[in-house]
Amino acid sequence: MIDEKLNQFIKEQQLQIDKELVKGIQQLQIPMSLSESMIYSLEAGGKRIRPMLIQAVLNDFGQTHPDAITVGTAVEMIHTYSLIHDDLPSMDNDDFRRGKPTNHKVYGEAVAILAGDALLTYSFGVLARMESVEADSKIRLISLLSETAGAEGMVGGQVMDLEGESKQLSLSELEQVHIHKTGALMRFSIEAGAILAGLSRSETAILRNFAYHVGLAFQIQDDILDITGTTEQLGKTAGKDIVSEKSTYPALLTLSGAKEKLAMHHAEAISALESLPLKDDMLRRFADYIVSRVN
Repeated sequence: MIDEKLNQFIKEQQLQIDKELVKGIQQLQIPMSLSESMIYSLEAGGKRIRPMLIQAVLNDFGQTHPDAITVGTAVEMIHTYSLIHDDLPSMDNDDFRRGKPTNHKVYGEAVAILAGDALLTYSFGVLARMESVEADSKIRLISLLSETAGAEGMVGGQVMDLEGESKQLSLSELEQVHIHKTGALMRFSIEAGAILAGLSRSETAILRNFAYHVGLAFQIQDDILDITGTTEQLGKTAGKDIVSEKSTYPALLTLSGAKEKLAMHHAEAISALESLPLKDDMLRRFADYIVSRVN
């Protein structure tokens, strides 16, 4: 369930984000098959939560920034590339993503891999070419994206996830997988908002704690939805975690225990926000949405 204020916030931002996502790709002098493959996955849908979190940080501190959309498109390109690669036969081997055939089913594995590579590489160029961000802040953003998207973040988490498929992970091991695989890009988005807003180290540290809990809450809800949701609701194959005997929060804690863990991380995220001088409550609304969403 998404409340009306958050829904309006998303609608106001989403059209611009979607437009910016594909505009740059359309202007590139590249093979048509590559351009089409990149745009196919960028236009496949999604709520654009990561770019929205950047905007939510700025909104809650009463600020705007002309390059917030640009930073949002960069992180969304990284997220999209990760989904293209995650769906490949060598990884999760999925046929559907967001209710549409996965990229490799439409364009073939080779072009899908290269489309993901292209989105990853292009995202850093997008950040490097920003005109309204001071050089030191630009370097911080590029460094942070490199950390959270790469071996120390999302890619490392994906490897942990793959290596954990053949064994039963402990709860702490599972949390490490998802802090990196899922939570890292959310951390980037929230810290990027802090950088653009010029927040202090202490304020950024509080937001980093918020991101930690929101990232884990997001993944726990994903694990719950794999059991309780349908393929039509999720836009991808439901029940796949059970079939593959994958370590998940419900598998380790039971469905009831996973829901309790979800509520705990949600409460901790909300608690973190209480110590910040916020002018609005969009981050809280996103936290509420993440734990209540059905897709």
